[in-house]
Amino acid sequence: MGNPLLELQKHGQSVWLDYIRRKALLSGDVRTLIEEDGLRGMTANPSIFQAAIAAGDDYDETIARLVRAGAEPNTIYETIAVQDIQTACDQFRPVYEATDGQDGLVSLEVSPALAYDTQGTIEEARRLWKWVDRPNLMIKVPGLPPGVPAIETLLAEGINVNVTLLFAIEAYEAVAWAYIRALEQRVADGKPVDRIASVASFFVSRVDVLIDPNLDKMAAAETDAAKKAKIQGLRGKAAIANAKLAYQSFNQIFGDARFKALATKGARVQRPLWASTSVKDKAYPDLLYAEALIGPNTVDTMPRETLEAFRDHGKVVDTVERDLAGARAALAGLAEIGIDMKQVTDQLEQEGVDKFQQSFDALLKGIVDKRAAMLARA
Repeated sequence: MGNPLLELQKHGQSVWLDYIRRKALLSGDVRTLIEEDGLRGMTANPSIFQAAIAAGDDYDETIARLVRAGAEPNTIYETIAVQDIQTACDQFRPVYEATDGQDGLVSLEVSPALAYDTQGTIEEARRLWKWVDRPNLMIKVPGLPPGVPAIETLLAEGINVNVTLLFAIEAYEAVAWAYIRALEQRVADGKPVDRIASVASFFVSRVDVLIDPNLDKMAAAETDAAKKAKIQGLRGKAAIANAKLAYQSFNQIFGDARFKALATKGARVQRPLWASTSVKDKAYPDLLYAEALIGPNTVDTMPRETLEAFRDHGKVVDTVERDLAGARAALAGLAEIGIDMKQVTDQLEQEGVDKFQQSFDALLKGIVDKRAAMLARA
């Protein structure tokens, strides 16, 4: 049997790895994934770096050197992160060249403290872009309302952007149009658009993680057997339905005449990237989300365990446009029983920012503690 991860490419989906660790980069592990599994990119965020840097001793030698040089904790973090991102960019550079800039991209996120700061986001993105100095870098920017003008500005300047923390279809659409406006600005300025890369990271499983417990409570309180069954039948349906309808927005926006005019100049679509496709509820199949959202012009950024599971037993069929009527019915059914998707996505957006900030704070605290211990020993 063939490798299902490689089969995904034939269906227009690229697999990126939602993970970074210096040991994996230096050991050849990532190169093996690129060569054998067709891995086409990598993403990082504060939670991933927190696990990589603060936990374990992978980075102790680098931290010690920076401590001896008098570096403060935030500088230590950024130096380590940039070094890892540069190494990853270099390893993915052949993929970047082979795909003419569509894949082989590596993402580095701006500080979560800037999630509501438009100008601060722009300035930090510019600084990181210049520091990493790799054409296949992507700067991750939250797709919150204050982030949309920052995203448009950065793309217009030629900085690749991975728009993160998208939960609502309306938020996705705002980001997609910002991408188109940025490319239109570049064309108006006489600048090329053929190597501008952007993805819109639409989060999946977290939607069910929030909604399913509410459905369980409602079902437990319902005495009517038919109504109870209807409520229970909506478990595990919201996340996939939400993503499938976001993909329909993608088709509509990038089928519009405004983008078609840009395409004649070499512009590429801003692909939807399915984030958070690991399964959190053990009652569900381990590849529920990964298998349900396969289709052209998409990316799935998988954590390592999901990638390995897909390699082992993934089923590759175009599914992202399958049973759209069922997707609409699922969201309508949720609305009928009082589940407000806007409230859900607003809450998830805020929780996403908070979780990244907590991870970032824990990351810096881990560095502070290691720094103090190293100074005490010195």
